Amino acid sequence: MAGFESVINRLGDVVWNFGIPVGDASIPLVVLALIGAGGFLTIRLGFIQLRRFGHGVAVATGRYDDPNDTGDVSHFQALTTALSATVGIGNIAGVALAIHWGGPGALFWMWVTAAVGMATKFSEVTLAQHYRSVHKDAGEIVGTVSGGPMYYIEMGLGPKWKWMAVFFAGALGFTAFLTGNAIQANTVSDTMNTAFGTPQWITGLITVSIVGAVVLGGIGRIGRITGILAPFMAAVYVLGALVIIMMNLGAVGPAFAAIFTEAFNPTAGIAGTGVGAILTTMMYGCQRGLFSNEAGQGSAPIAHAAAKTEEPVSEGVVALLEPFIDTIVIVTMTALVIIITGVYDERIPTEITLGEGDVIWVSGDQETGYIGVQDPEEIMIQEGQYVEGTSTFVGWHEVKVDKLYTDEEMTLGFTGSVRPGSGQAIGEDGTITTSLWGMAVESGAPLTMQAFKKGLSPLGDWGHYVVIFSVFLFGISTAIAWSYYGDRCANYLFGTRAIFPYKMMYIAMHFVGANVALNLAWTMGDIALGIVILPNLLALILLSGKIKELTDDYFERKPWMND
Repeated sequence: MAGFESVINRLGDVVWNFGIPVGDASIPLVVLALIGAGGFLTIRLGFIQLRRFGHGVAVATGRYDDPNDTGDVSHFQALTTALSATVGIGNIAGVALAIHWGGPGALFWMWVTAAVGMATKFSEVTLAQHYRSVHKDAGEIVGTVSGGPMYYIEMGLGPKWKWMAVFFAGALGFTAFLTGNAIQANTVSDTMNTAFGTPQWITGLITVSIVGAVVLGGIGRIGRITGILAPFMAAVYVLGALVIIMMNLGAVGPAFAAIFTEAFNPTAGIAGTGVGAILTTMMYGCQRGLFSNEAGQGSAPIAHAAAKTEEPVSEGVVALLEPFIDTIVIVTMTALVIIITGVYDERIPTEITLGEGDVIWVSGDQETGYIGVQDPEEIMIQEGQYVEGTSTFVGWHEVKVDKLYTDEEMTLGFTGSVRPGSGQAIGEDGTITTSLWGMAVESGAPLTMQAFKKGLSPLGDWGHYVVIFSVFLFGISTAIAWSYYGDRCANYLFGTRAIFPYKMMYIAMHFVGANVALNLAWTMGDIALGIVILPNLLALILLSGKIKELTDDYFERKPWMND
């Protein structure tokens, strides 16, 4: 398993770190493509995310809906299905990971991905609607329309580009297993384990049963469920964050100051950010921003292609609301709660399970950042402290645990050796144990949970339950929405006969995801995410003329005025 994790981590570094050299570092190609394409589309479309924001709100409310239009779901249901996939774990765990690795400044780069991502999302959804494939009387389970990047790549760019459409469909279908499914299940099970000690496999069984029941019902059932879940879960989570922010209004200004200052001149971060490591902060902000709002990834257009409309641009303006709702509003609230409460660099009493969980062997220090290393033969400890000359340490969430204890009260310093290969600690008296205790940092959803617990503590010891409840609902709703993305990819590649087998594999992968290590699940998801966006962004640039043509025609005709 250790060898597999090492390969995955190296592959992740290649995907997200390969880029254009700048001094002693480089700007990742994925980050350049993401921001560059979004910026290009923003300018080409005349800052449409600002000029047509109000129209998007009007269409989303159903003011211009026609139930006789072609499609499977209403504008609102398409929006909530896509939001169920975007407003979720990325808003709770993703932003926490971004701050954990990149510091407070990472939020600024998440804002950048959202700002330009609104134009990107508008573009890909408009194309998905324009080039969608309609199947007459296909039924609720299968759906009557299919759309997404694979269709506009093939139909918009021509048959010679079909290879790229096939590649995209295969890559996104694989991404759905991980980014939209396994990571959701993993975060839910990790949160339940942290909060209640619930074994991850039990949580996995519960969530996979719910997801399976909805997924097998098709897009009609998915649209109805997400139309209820998305607004409800967002309201609960946002209300909790707003209460914390209102209770700490004096700290909001300094929090924003830290975000802007550290975006361009980061100080030593808790995990990956060394002093002045702006590229690290930028990379993690853009990476987690993309995971959060999915602009440019090509997933949301699949849901929006099912909307009932004869006007592609009308669905595009609905879609541009997503990055704003997801990242500018909800992610910012999460980040402010984490920064205001100061939990992102706090250490709390933690059981360090040596053979599983989030343990990692690290080298480095707080000033330069920590890096993971291959399993050493042993790490010598004397009365809780690392013996002099030790260069490899026990880490938790990629950060060194400074002192190790044998008891939960942390009164007895451990003396002996930690054996990474066997996941054991052997005391000087020969006693063998599989876990020690220490002050460690949190990351992901547990970090956000800690922030809500601390932020709402004046009102009682229940703030963390807001996050637990939200993670449970967000994780399930996201996995439900992503199942539709995956089955549309399977349908494109192999036809309707592939939809049911794909759904069954998807459901099985949900359970597997609930039982793997947090870091491994996120790294695998990031690899798939980094690969899949490139063909989609290329197609958007090449088809930008068509997007502008459709947009100009729509706003010149003003068809909504005739409804």
